[in-house]
Amino acid sequence: MTTAPNQADRPRRLPAVRETSAGGVVIDVHEGRARIAIIARRNRAGRVEWCLPKGHVEPGETLEETAEREVAEETGIIGRVLVTLGTVDYWFSTSQYRIHKMVYHYLLEATGGELSVENDPDQEAIDAIWYPLDEVHTKLTFPNERRIARTAWQRLAGTA
Repeated sequence: MTTAPNQADRPRRLPAVRETSAGGVVIDVHEGRARIAIIARRNRAGRVEWCLPKGHVEPGETLEETAEREVAEETGIIGRVLVTLGTVDYWFSTSQYRIHKMVYHYLLEATGGELSVENDPDQEAIDAIWYPLDEVHTKLTFPNERRIARTAWQRLAGTA
């Protein structure tokens, strides 16, 4: 005979929290070829992931201001937002929360700075490199970020 599980036997559902971030694809043209600045960081398991620069919105900041600040902090490159590229929406869990994250991505034009991770206040970025925009899909870790980079390419090529 089986009995119905009682409330104490069920796993406790973690509370959900919403987080908002912004970042993007900062473009520079070098020797006639578009390239973007991407960063490397270590995930919780210690593996290196290549991704687009992004981070949390600070109080009083617009999404565009956050994208420009985060790109500068994580790559050393100063950029100016040109257009929106799209949003990445995903869930992940910590030991205390389920987090619903929304990341707003923008296309930025590089206007100055030097490639460096030295000014990343969180010290999450362990490296930053320029990578050819038309090849970056081979380097970026996450499919959603590859989609954002492809959208940037299409916008620049005039096909989007």
